[in-house]
Amino acid sequence: MLNWPHPTMFPAMSELTVRSATIAPVVNGEPRRLQAGTTVGDLLRELSLDPQLVVVEHNRTILRDRTTFDALPLATGDTIEIVHFVGGG
Repeated sequence: MLNWPHPTMFPAMSELTVRSATIAPVVNGEPRRLQAGTTVGDLLRELSLDPQLVVVEHNRTILRDRTTFDALPLATGDTIEIVHFVGGG
């Protein structure tokens, strides 16, 4: 008996889709391409920004609870504004 489709004929489509999928949010007015599943926390790490030193606005809502940054996935069409505080004198 032939198993169809044979498991070695086609890689798992869901695995391929997850690895190659990208999203296109707008960050500080600039379109960006990010890997699907990227969270606000991932974006801040990619930009080398300390979450304690920024204010993040996601789709016109200020994210006041920094503990949610790693739980909030971004999507195509999202608008992110990041204000980074810099000390000095």
